[in-house]
Amino acid sequence: MTRLLVAGQLHPAGEALLREVAAQGVTVDYITEVSEASCAARIAEADALVIRTQPLGAGTIARARRLRVVSRHGVGYDSVDLEALNRRGIGLTIVGDVNSVSVAEHAMMQLLAVAKQARAADLAVRTSGQWNWRNRLLQREVSGKRLLILGYGRIGRHLARMAAGFDMEVRAFDPFLQGAGWPEGPVRPVTTLAEGLGWADCLSVHVPRAARPLLDAEAFAAMKPGMILSNTARGGVVCEAALAQALRTGQVAAAGLDVFDAEPPDGTSPLFDLPNVLLSPHIAGLTNECGERMALAAIANALDFLAGTIDPGLVVNPARATA
Repeated sequence: MTRLLVAGQLHPAGEALLREVAAQGVTVDYITEVSEASCAARIAEADALVIRTQPLGAGTIARARRLRVVSRHGVGYDSVDLEALNRRGIGLTIVGDVNSVSVAEHAMMQLLAVAKQARAADLAVRTSGQWNWRNRLLQREVSGKRLLILGYGRIGRHLARMAAGFDMEVRAFDPFLQGAGWPEGPVRPVTTLAEGLGWADCLSVHVPRAARPLLDAEAFAAMKPGMILSNTARGGVVCEAALAQALRTGQVAAAGLDVFDAEPPDGTSPLFDLPNVLLSPHIAGLTNECGERMALAAIANALDFLAGTIDPGLVVNPARATA
């Protein structure tokens, strides 16, 4: 009998699908806690695993005697030990294009909120004697400003469309696309990151985490002073210490951050003491609508992989798709 392990709470629509799957003879282990320890405790008998944001390391994977596929409840998989999965011949699937609009909307919200000083404005209304904060004229318009998008995939293209609605001038930096063929449309690439950073008034990050931060102290020095920044990609893409220093000096005027080096952060980051930072708990892709789409897709991917009917485009390690 097929055994499906679900590690992390799902949207109610996903829970309803699990009940349907169970009624069809699949044994479902559903753990709402999001932790590697809770997942490891039950992974030994699972044929398929649906996993949320918790890490999945080699030690946990080694305990999986029957596991054939890990289905990520999302599109990123940097917290999963892909090499360990490959050594065991275990497939890894992602949900595809289900959260790009949600993430792009969140990035646009961050850019608008920090430009319009939404956090400070709210505090001015709530604090006695601060009403005249309004006369400091700290808010900015985004209309007519230059937006550089780092990573011009689905999310970046949705954001470009939204930004165009605010009459922003948009360019993008994506070395992969420059080599593979730039998509048609009004958004043109910048040749180098430094060129783009010196050109832009606003910056939105949509690239995966690499071995070292893409935006480090050198990158911040190359920016036009007064930059507005949004990061809805991954912690580690932006060096938090360098960003904090740039925020203190005004090289970066304000930033919206949805992702952090350590999640959840422990509160010791220097960013937490800065008033010109808007923080959110990695929720860019967690709208109600997107949560439903991700839950349904993650369950379907796990079962489709076992059945041999999975869309190959959703399998990260295609050589394992028929494992």
